[in-house]
Amino acid sequence: VQLVESGGGLVQPGGSLRLSCAASGFTFSSSAMSWARRAPGKGLEWVSGIFSDGSTYYPGSMKGRFTISRDNAKNAVYLQMNNLKPEDTAVYYCALGEAGSRPRAWGQGTQVTVSS
Repeated sequence: VQLVESGGGLVQPGGSLRLSCAASGFTFSSSAMSWARRAPGKGLEWVSGIFSDGSTYYPGSMKGRFTISRDNAKNAVYLQMNNLKPEDTAVYYCALGEAGSRPRAWGQGTQVTVSS
């Protein structure tokens, strides 16, 4: 199993970023995928999840600004982040499995920094 995130970077408050996760080594189309993040000095926080049927899950605090999607033809999952805030600064991880569960695999993470 391999998960490779990309798309992180430095963005100003109010800006947008789209994270990508390229997956390989398992049957992607039948797998739930999720995103989590770890901010400096804080614990892991689930951001969103998407099931194999395309249904999505967002913790209450994440609803409205973040959108998860998947492309089974490309074995990829995405996280569109809008109206970013400094408190969104974190390393974002792609995970194989349902949000809130014990994932089968993690990506290496991609840094998102929101700062003016």
